[in-house]
Amino acid sequence: MPLVSTASILASARSAGVGAAAFNVIHLETAEALVTAAERTGVPVILQISENCVRYHGSLLPLTRATLALAEAARTGVSVHLDHITEAELVRQGVEAGVGSVMIDASTLPYEQNLATTRRLTSWCHDRDVFVEAELGEVGGKDGVHAPGVRTDPGEALEFVTATGVDALAVAVGSSHAMRERTAKLDTELIRSLRAALPVPLVLHGSSGVPDEELRAAVAAGMAKINISTHLVSTFTRSLRGTLDADPALIDSRKYVAPAREAVATEAARLLQLLGSAPEAAAQPAGQGEGTSGETP
Repeated sequence: MPLVSTASILASARSAGVGAAAFNVIHLETAEALVTAAERTGVPVILQISENCVRYHGSLLPLTRATLALAEAARTGVSVHLDHITEAELVRQGVEAGVGSVMIDASTLPYEQNLATTRRLTSWCHDRDVFVEAELGEVGGKDGVHAPGVRTDPGEALEFVTATGVDALAVAVGSSHAMRERTAKLDTELIRSLRAALPVPLVLHGSSGVPDEELRAAVAAGMAKINISTHLVSTFTRSLRGTLDADPALIDSRKYVAPAREAVATEAARLLQLLGSAPEAAAQPAGQGEGTSGETP
C-alpha cells in the first residue's frame, strides 16, 4: 500500500483510544523485521531513523531510502519518521528524500533557544506539509545530557506548543532513554494533566524501560505515540549471541542475522498488539521483554 503519514497513524490511534508504536531502525534488517511485524498484526507502525543511526551509517540517504521503499511496499500502513534530529541539514535531507515527519530535538538548549529553533524549523517543515514532533522537559538518559528527575510542566508545555506550532510533543513523565531493564514507573496523573492541557498528541520517549502494564496505563491516561528502541536492540542482540553460542563455527552472517531479525519481528508484533488494543483488554505476558543486553540507537 502507499506510504502513510505519521499524522494519520496518530490520528487513528487517538480516535480509537490506543497507542501508536514507533520503533527505531538500526539497520536494514531491523526495518525489515518491523515491517514484517506490522504486516503480521495488521497494526500500523512508525519506523524511526535517529541522528545517531545516521552517524553510524555515515549518511542519511541510503538507509532512509531503503526504509521508505520497504514502507511503500508494505501491506499494512507504515510511516517513516526522523528521530532526535538536532541538525537542520539532516531535516532538509530527510524531507527531500520523502520522510513525512521529523522530531526536532533542541531540548538541550535553554528554553528560549529551544523555542526559537523549534519554531523556525517547524515553520520550514510545515511549508512542505511535514509533521513535526518536539521535546520539552528533557527526557532522561539521552547521552548523559538530560536530568532523569525532570517533569514537564503542563502550563509551560502549552506555551511551547502554541509558540512553536509543533504537531506532537515528547514529554518527561518518568521514563528514561536507553534503559536495559523494564522498571520505570510513570506519572500517569501528569500524563492526564498534559493530555487535558495540550491540543497535540503526547509522545513517550524512553519506553524500552517501561513495563507492559505501565505502557498500557500511559496510553489509557492519554499518551498517543510510544517510542521503543533499546528493548528491540536487546532482542536482536540476545538472539544473535544465542545462535553464535550454539554454533561457533558459523561464518555466514545471514545464518545468525536472520534468526535475530525474526526475533525482533516476533517481539515487535507482540508490542504492536499490546499498544494497538483497547486499554481495557487484557495485556499479553511480557515474553522476551526482560532482557538486559542492548545499546543506544
